[in-house]
Amino acid sequence: MELTLHVWRQAGPDQPGRMEIIRATGISEDMSFLEMLDKVNDDLIRDGVEPIHFDHDCREGICGTCSLMINGIAHGPEEGTTTCQLHMRSFQDGDSIYIEPWRSRAFPVIKDLVVDRSAFDRIMQAGGYVSINVGAAPDANSIPVPKEDADLAFDAAACIGCGACVASCPNGSAMLFVSAKIGHLAHLPQGRVEHERRLRAMVAQMDKEGFGPCSNHFECEAVCPKEISARFIGEMNRDFIRC
Repeated sequence: MELTLHVWRQAGPDQPGRMEIIRATGISEDMSFLEMLDKVNDDLIRDGVEPIHFDHDCREGICGTCSLMINGIAHGPEEGTTTCQLHMRSFQDGDSIYIEPWRSRAFPVIKDLVVDRSAFDRIMQAGGYVSINVGAAPDANSIPVPKEDADLAFDAAACIGCGACVASCPNGSAMLFVSAKIGHLAHLPQGRVEHERRLRAMVAQMDKEGFGPCSNHFECEAVCPKEISARFIGEMNRDFIRC
């Protein structure tokens, strides 16, 4: 396959950025999207050109590091798929592909396609944990949890914190991420004791970081690679009003 890549290049946080056209040749349809970028970078380095900077880690779809906007869609055209699990067979020979970083005031660009998502870390540090003694793992296994609550907790815990929800929201809202992290613990006995304190602290930190409000566009749910439901946003808002 031969492709025309339109890639966002930016030397640093305070530097102006631009779209740069790069030809990708010798691409196999069996490559993942990141393997395609690896091949392009090898060619750029061989030609004495600075490679494209992008984030990656496990490449197994479980860490959320591979954050890219591909043709205007977070993680690309395949539903429920991270960028690292997106394969080039989803594209056609001769295609033009636009590759950009997450666009959010709370996620400043570091270089090229790499953004600073430490705002998510600070939200988690504000309350995304259990700080009281609720017993060890054997104790947890002995506490009866209704199946519906267990399923909801598991669904919320699937959030990998990639930030696709923020990048796709027209308001740059982080409410799907925050509500998933809150909802994960809210549906388990071990997390309910500190639920109100956790809710207030994490929402306050979310607002402090400069994320926008939710206006029910549901773009977050549409692009989430773990297909987390926006119902958690409703639960979080309901509980926030109550407390």
